[in-house]
Amino acid sequence: MGLSDAIHAINLKVARSPVGRWFKLENSGARRERHGAFFFTEIRAGLATFFAMAYIISVNASVTSESGGTCVCNGTADDPTCDADTDYMNCIQVVRRDLVTGTAAIACLTTFCMGLFANLPIGLAPGMGLNAYFTYQVVGYHGSGSVSYRLAVTAVFVEGFIFIGLSLLGIRQWLARSIPTTIKHATGAGIGLYLTFIGLYGSAGLGVTTGSTSTPVDLAGCAQEYQSDADLCAEHQMSDGRMWLGIFLGGFVTVLCMLYRVKGAIIIGIACVSIVSWPRNSPTTYFPHNEEGNTRYEFFEKVVAFHKIEKVLNVQEWNIGSLPGGTGQFWLALVTFLYVDILDTTGTLYSMAKFAGFMNPKTGDFEGSAVAYLVDASGIVIGSLFGTPPVTAFIESGAGISEGGKTGLTAMTTGICFFISIFFAPIFASIPPWATGSTLVIVGSMMMAAVAEINWAYIGDAIPAFLTIAVMPFTYSISYGLIAGIISYMILNIFTWALDKLSGGRITPENYEKREGWSWRSAVTTESDADSIELVDGQLPEHSKQKMSVVDVATVFFPPWLTRLAIHHKKRFWETDERDDARVINSKEVQDDGSVIVETVTSSEDGPSSKKSATDDEKM
Repeated sequence: MGLSDAIHAINLKVARSPVGRWFKLENSGARRERHGAFFFTEIRAGLATFFAMAYIISVNASVTSESGGTCVCNGTADDPTCDADTDYMNCIQVVRRDLVTGTAAIACLTTFCMGLFANLPIGLAPGMGLNAYFTYQVVGYHGSGSVSYRLAVTAVFVEGFIFIGLSLLGIRQWLARSIPTTIKHATGAGIGLYLTFIGLYGSAGLGVTTGSTSTPVDLAGCAQEYQSDADLCAEHQMSDGRMWLGIFLGGFVTVLCMLYRVKGAIIIGIACVSIVSWPRNSPTTYFPHNEEGNTRYEFFEKVVAFHKIEKVLNVQEWNIGSLPGGTGQFWLALVTFLYVDILDTTGTLYSMAKFAGFMNPKTGDFEGSAVAYLVDASGIVIGSLFGTPPVTAFIESGAGISEGGKTGLTAMTTGICFFISIFFAPIFASIPPWATGSTLVIVGSMMMAAVAEINWAYIGDAIPAFLTIAVMPFTYSISYGLIAGIISYMILNIFTWALDKLSGGRITPENYEKREGWSWRSAVTTESDADSIELVDGQLPEHSKQKMSVVDVATVFFPPWLTRLAIHHKKRFWETDERDDARVINSKEVQDDGSVIVETVTSSEDGPSSKKSATDDEKM
């Protein structure tokens, strides 16, 4: 028996086991098994996701520790942020190592639970962007902001419990389903550009671009000795060997492997660049002979090390009025975290689910959404106890999905890797950013395929979609892109709708009939139901609107578990059934003889079906 035969035999054996049925592997016989999901493919995909996400261990610790943590800065007029205070800076180093452990631990826990309970190949960790907002805008550099570190992690803790409530009530799922279709498509493309921007930038990528004093961004790629204090390149652009190493070995080699379907292409690229970057005397080393390089190398040499969290574990402060910032700043931080995180996480989860092919076009939702949102919300609560900024779904999960990850086994593998990294943090914290930069660009290019699904024929759909795509990378925020797209969509389409109604249909925009119609019923009935309900000018016809006026409102606004419990009185309400794959719309039609025809239109993955029944005892 050859190696491929052995792998196939193991894949088949696992698929036919209870594990295979739980994760719906191909050949498992499970309802809605996932085509192309094999055990070894999931393991490989999980490794790819981990290698793409591993940078967060060191980057989040580095960024968040600049808030100062619980260290006390007694600043002076000459040194208000204590940069020259040796004791304070030593305390910061302890906080940074605390956060290395905390970041790896919360990423391990939440990612593993996402795979086990939601069966989704999505990794979670403290979010990039959210950690920068937490550090530089809320707490401030070395605690110079309006909110203390203790108060900020308290706000994150409370935010997590609010998220749990929103998830249990189905509000986050309903929000995702209610976003206009054109904005949903644009979100995936916008995140692709956002990933590309991260991959090209210096702090977490290749270093091809950087900031500039005369323009927003500029060409970079200069060696470290030619960089200014603000990390700008005044000369010798595109001469850095580390950048070229990442482009060719991490980029072109990875793409060529993908072209010829070499399994583990992304892992190969990241691993090769990392190994080449570790020798200290190499011109492309990750450990240059300076203070920062020495610190990295000292940590790297330990290989195996577990650092106990000393200064940021469970430091919430509930006597809010006694701390700097007080009650007002606490609520400001809480509300800001809430709206930024709900849009960021919801948009990321939706886009990753769509990228993986899990979206149900009939319901506008993805399988396991309720559990996924609960895992994310619980992670925010637990992560705040570890001293980290809000946990969110990671768009780097696209690396594992690109490797063929389709089930929760991918996420569980990633979670196990994060667990190992707690003890091998020196190794995994030493994966250089230029090793993962090309991977982010490659995944970003794949996600841009969603642009083809945007309705460019009608400018009222096209402009909001374009704003969503453009604002995400330019503001370094997924949530700001969603805000720009949704607000512009509302302004344009409410105005045209009102003018159309007021003019009796005489004043309409060009190509108005090609618009993608939206209504509050989108949460249940989308344009995909046109197989059973014919649309007129992109809208539901009047007779269909009358039929849907008696839709069970609970089905629209509440999650499946609640409708199973309250409406269908199912004792095992936590288990999915056929009702989760089908939305039922009942309509009544009164006949001339006084009888009532009840029509049930069922929209499921297998397509819509309709059944009519007459009742003689229902009379007008």
